[in-house]
Amino acid sequence: MALNARLDHRNPLVFDTHELGRRPGALQRLTRTVDAPKDFGIKGVIGVPEGAPVELELRLESVMEGVLVTGTARAGAEGECVRCLEPLQLDVEAEFQEMFSYPDADDRGRVIAEPGDDAEDDEDRLFLEDGLFDLESVLRDAVVLALPMQPVCQEDCPGLCAECGARLADDPDHHHDAVDIRWAALQGLAGTMQDGEKDEMSGAEPGVDEKQEK
Repeated sequence: MALNARLDHRNPLVFDTHELGRRPGALQRLTRTVDAPKDFGIKGVIGVPEGAPVELELRLESVMEGVLVTGTARAGAEGECVRCLEPLQLDVEAEFQEMFSYPDADDRGRVIAEPGDDAEDDEDRLFLEDGLFDLESVLRDAVVLALPMQPVCQEDCPGLCAECGARLADDPDHHHDAVDIRWAALQGLAGTMQDGEKDEMSGAEPGVDEKQEK
Protein backbone atom coordinates (compact mmCIF):
# COMPACT_ATOMS: atom_id res chain seq x y z
CA MET A 1 0.00 0.00 0.00
CA ALA A 2 1.03 3.59 -0.35
CA LEU A 3 2.33 5.57 2.60
CA ASN A 4 -0.22 6.02 5.34
CA ALA A 5 -2.21 9.22 5.61
CA ARG A 6 -1.23 11.35 8.54
CA LEU A 7 -1.57 9.21 11.65
CA ASP A 8 -3.01 10.51 14.90
CA HIS A 9 -1.02 9.36 17.92
CA ARG A 10 -4.18 9.78 20.03
CA ASN A 11 -5.84 6.92 18.15
CA PRO A 12 -5.60 3.88 20.47
CA LEU A 13 -4.70 1.64 17.52
CA VAL A 14 -1.78 3.85 16.49
CA PHE A 15 1.53 2.90 18.11
CA ASP A 16 4.76 4.84 18.54
CA THR A 17 8.10 3.11 17.86
CA HIS A 18 10.44 5.98 18.79
CA GLU A 19 11.27 4.34 22.10
CA LEU A 20 12.16 1.13 20.29
CA GLY A 21 14.69 2.86 18.04
CA ARG A 22 16.18 1.57 14.79
CA ARG A 23 18.88 -0.68 16.18
CA PRO A 24 18.26 -4.16 14.74
CA GLY A 25 17.37 -6.66 17.44
CA ALA A 26 15.83 -4.15 19.83
CA LEU A 27 12.60 -5.42 21.42
CA GLN A 28 9.61 -3.81 23.07
CA ARG A 29 6.55 -5.48 24.61
CA LEU A 30 3.25 -3.66 24.96
CA THR A 31 -0.18 -4.44 26.38
CA ARG A 32 -3.18 -2.29 25.67
CA THR A 33 -6.98 -2.55 25.88
CA VAL A 34 -8.80 -0.70 23.12
CA ASP A 35 -12.40 -0.26 21.99
CA ALA A 36 -13.39 -2.36 19.00
CA PRO A 37 -13.90 -0.25 15.87
CA LYS A 38 -17.02 -0.39 13.74
CA ASP A 39 -17.73 -3.48 11.58
CA PHE A 40 -15.20 -5.61 13.44
CA GLY A 41 -16.07 -9.06 12.16
CA ILE A 42 -18.09 -10.85 9.48
CA LYS A 43 -21.00 -8.60 8.61
CA GLY A 44 -24.41 -10.16 9.23
CA VAL A 45 -22.88 -13.30 10.76
CA ILE A 46 -20.68 -12.65 13.81
CA GLY A 47 -18.40 -9.95 15.10
CA VAL A 48 -17.02 -7.99 18.04
CA PRO A 49 -19.55 -5.27 18.94
CA GLU A 50 -18.40 -1.72 18.34
CA GLY A 51 -16.88 -0.31 21.51
CA ALA A 52 -16.34 -3.71 23.15
CA PRO A 53 -12.93 -4.15 24.84
CA VAL A 54 -10.16 -5.77 22.82
CA GLU A 55 -7.09 -6.87 24.77
CA LEU A 56 -3.82 -6.59 22.87
CA GLU A 57 -0.43 -8.12 23.62
CA LEU A 58 2.27 -6.89 21.23
CA ARG A 59 5.92 -7.64 20.60
CA LEU A 60 7.76 -5.00 18.56
CA GLU A 61 11.11 -5.97 17.08
CA SER A 62 13.42 -3.61 15.21
CA VAL A 63 14.86 -5.16 12.05
CA MET A 64 16.87 -3.79 9.14
CA GLU A 65 13.89 -2.82 6.99
CA GLY A 66 11.43 -1.73 9.68
CA VAL A 67 9.51 -2.94 12.73
CA LEU A 68 8.16 -6.47 12.93
CA VAL A 69 4.96 -6.53 15.00
CA THR A 70 3.78 -9.83 16.48
CA GLY A 71 0.70 -9.93 18.66
CA THR A 72 -2.42 -11.51 20.08
CA ALA A 73 -5.87 -9.97 20.34
CA ARG A 74 -8.63 -11.25 22.63
CA ALA A 75 -12.26 -10.13 22.60
CA GLY A 76 -15.84 -11.32 22.95
CA ALA A 77 -17.84 -11.82 19.76
CA GLU A 78 -21.60 -11.93 19.29
CA GLY A 79 -23.65 -13.46 16.52
CA GLU A 80 -26.44 -15.87 15.64
CA CYS A 81 -26.41 -19.64 15.41
CA VAL A 82 -26.74 -20.63 11.76
CA ARG A 83 -28.80 -23.70 12.70
CA CYS A 84 -31.33 -22.54 15.28
CA LEU A 85 -30.96 -18.74 14.82
CA GLU A 86 -30.51 -18.18 18.57
CA PRO A 87 -28.12 -15.41 19.74
CA LEU A 88 -24.68 -16.64 20.77
CA GLN A 89 -21.50 -15.32 22.33
CA LEU A 90 -17.98 -16.66 22.09
CA ASP A 91 -14.44 -15.65 22.99
CA VAL A 92 -12.15 -14.99 20.06
CA GLU A 93 -8.36 -15.04 20.10
CA ALA A 94 -6.51 -13.86 17.01
CA GLU A 95 -2.77 -13.99 16.39
CA PHE A 96 -1.02 -11.84 13.81
CA GLN A 97 2.38 -10.74 12.55
CA GLU A 98 3.09 -7.83 10.24
CA MET A 99 6.10 -5.90 9.00
CA PHE A 100 5.89 -2.11 9.01
CA SER A 101 8.66 -0.83 6.75
CA TYR A 102 10.71 2.29 7.11
CA PRO A 103 9.67 4.58 4.25
CA ASP A 104 13.32 5.30 3.42
CA ALA A 105 14.47 1.67 3.14
CA ASP A 106 13.88 -1.15 0.65
CA ASP A 107 13.17 -4.78 1.53
CA ARG A 108 16.88 -5.36 2.21
CA GLY A 109 17.15 -2.46 4.62
CA ARG A 110 19.00 -0.21 2.18
CA VAL A 111 18.15 3.47 2.12
CA ILE A 112 16.39 4.57 -1.07
CA ALA A 113 16.10 8.05 -2.48
CA GLU A 114 12.33 8.21 -2.90
CA PRO A 115 9.86 6.02 -0.95
CA GLY A 116 7.47 4.21 -3.25
CA ASP A 117 9.86 3.98 -6.24
CA ASP A 118 8.63 0.43 -6.84
CA ALA A 119 4.83 0.88 -7.04
CA GLU A 120 4.09 -2.85 -7.32
CA ASP A 121 6.16 -3.66 -4.24
CA ASP A 122 4.49 -0.87 -2.24
CA GLU A 123 1.04 -2.36 -2.90
CA ASP A 124 1.79 -5.20 -0.48
CA ARG A 125 3.66 -3.22 2.17
CA LEU A 126 2.69 -1.26 5.25
CA PHE A 127 4.84 1.68 6.24
CA LEU A 128 5.82 3.54 9.37
CA GLU A 129 5.02 7.23 9.35
CA ASP A 130 7.16 9.43 11.59
CA GLY A 131 7.78 6.35 13.73
CA LEU A 132 4.06 5.54 14.01
CA PHE A 133 2.04 2.62 12.67
CA ASP A 134 -1.71 1.96 12.54
CA LEU A 135 -2.69 -1.55 13.60
CA GLU A 136 -6.40 -1.41 12.71
CA SER A 137 -6.32 -3.05 9.27
CA VAL A 138 -3.98 -5.82 10.47
CA LEU A 139 -6.09 -6.44 13.56
CA ARG A 140 -9.34 -6.47 11.58
CA ASP A 141 -8.02 -9.08 9.13
CA ALA A 142 -6.74 -11.28 11.98
CA VAL A 143 -10.03 -11.19 13.88
CA VAL A 144 -12.09 -11.98 10.77
CA LEU A 145 -9.92 -15.02 10.04
CA ALA A 146 -10.27 -16.20 13.66
CA LEU A 147 -14.08 -16.05 13.63
CA PRO A 148 -16.18 -19.04 12.49
CA MET A 149 -17.84 -18.57 9.11
CA GLN A 150 -20.83 -20.63 10.32
CA PRO A 151 -21.15 -20.11 14.08
CA VAL A 152 -23.25 -22.56 16.11
CA CYS A 153 -24.49 -22.30 19.69
CA GLN A 154 -23.22 -25.84 20.30
CA GLU A 155 -21.51 -28.39 18.09
CA ASP A 156 -24.49 -30.78 18.14
CA CYS A 157 -27.20 -28.12 17.72
CA PRO A 158 -30.07 -29.93 15.92
CA GLY A 159 -31.39 -26.70 14.41
CA LEU A 160 -35.04 -26.01 13.55
CA CYS A 161 -37.87 -28.27 12.41
CA ALA A 162 -38.09 -28.09 8.64
CA GLU A 163 -41.88 -28.27 8.75
CA CYS A 164 -42.93 -25.92 11.56
CA GLY A 165 -39.73 -24.07 12.53
CA ALA A 166 -39.70 -25.26 16.16
CA ARG A 167 -36.31 -25.29 17.92
CA LEU A 168 -35.47 -28.98 18.18
CA ALA A 169 -33.12 -28.56 21.16
CA ASP A 170 -36.11 -27.48 23.26
CA ASP A 171 -38.09 -30.60 22.38
CA PRO A 172 -35.91 -33.61 21.50
CA ASP A 173 -39.02 -35.75 20.87
CA HIS A 174 -40.53 -33.27 18.42
CA HIS A 175 -41.71 -34.93 15.21
CA HIS A 176 -44.43 -34.95 12.59
CA ASP A 177 -46.19 -38.06 11.31
CA ALA A 178 -44.76 -38.64 7.88
CA VAL A 179 -47.18 -39.49 5.09
CA ASP A 180 -45.90 -41.10 1.91
CA ILE A 181 -47.11 -38.83 -0.89
CA ARG A 182 -47.85 -41.88 -3.02
CA TRP A 183 -50.33 -43.20 -0.43
CA ALA A 184 -51.69 -39.72 0.20
CA ALA A 185 -52.99 -39.59 -3.37
CA LEU A 186 -54.74 -42.97 -2.99
CA GLN A 187 -56.25 -41.91 0.33
CA GLY A 188 -57.68 -38.83 -1.34
CA LEU A 189 -59.15 -40.96 -4.12
CA ALA A 190 -60.67 -43.38 -1.58
CA GLY A 191 -62.24 -40.49 0.28
CA THR A 192 -63.78 -39.19 -2.94
CA MET A 193 -65.24 -42.60 -3.76
CA GLN A 194 -66.76 -42.95 -0.31
CA ASP A 195 -68.37 -39.53 -0.58
CA GLY A 196 -69.83 -40.52 -3.97
CA GLU A 197 -71.35 -43.71 -2.52
CA LYS A 198 -72.99 -41.71 0.27
CA ASP A 199 -74.49 -39.32 -2.28
CA GLU A 200 -75.96 -42.24 -4.26
CA MET A 201 -77.50 -43.76 -1.15
CA SER A 202 -79.03 -40.47 -0.08
CA GLY A 203 -80.56 -40.05 -3.57
CA ALA A 204 -82.39 -43.45 -3.64
CA GLU A 205 -86.18 -43.45 -4.46
CA PRO A 206 -88.58 -43.61 -1.52
CA GLY A 207 -90.05 -47.02 -0.83
CA VAL A 208 -87.17 -49.01 -2.30
CA ASP A 209 -86.30 -50.56 1.04
CA GLU A 210 -89.94 -51.40 1.72
CA LYS A 211 -90.29 -53.24 -1.63
CA GLN A 212 -87.16 -55.23 -0.88
CA GLU A 213 -88.59 -56.27 2.50
CA LYS A 214 -91.85 -57.49 0.90
